[in-house]
Amino acid sequence: MAGLHDRKLLVVITEAALEQSLAEEVLRLGAQGYTVADVRGSGLHGRRAGGFEGDRNIEMKVICSPEVAQRILDRLREAYLEHYSLSAFITDAQVMRPDKFK
Repeated sequence: MAGLHDRKLLVVITEAALEQSLAEEVLRLGAQGYTVADVRGSGLHGRRAGGFEGDRNIEMKVICSPEVAQRILDRLREAYLEHYSLSAFITDAQVMRPDKFK
């Protein structure tokens, strides 16, 4: 599409207790920002309904370059994946303002 620029959308779904540390990590690794939302669902680890603090999940979205997305995934794998309930995926995204998403 004309006027759009390729980036990656990285989505991380994990325990709410990790929000602050993940936010610091993604910025340190080169993302210019992120969006976080409270989410609920069910999967291999059972149902997460968000009824109490330890049962809450978040979804963090980061739009960035492929290189930054890979750095973040590498850090998730290294520091969090073995110890926390965490899912992550990357998909293609196109943005109108490339200077906001490096």
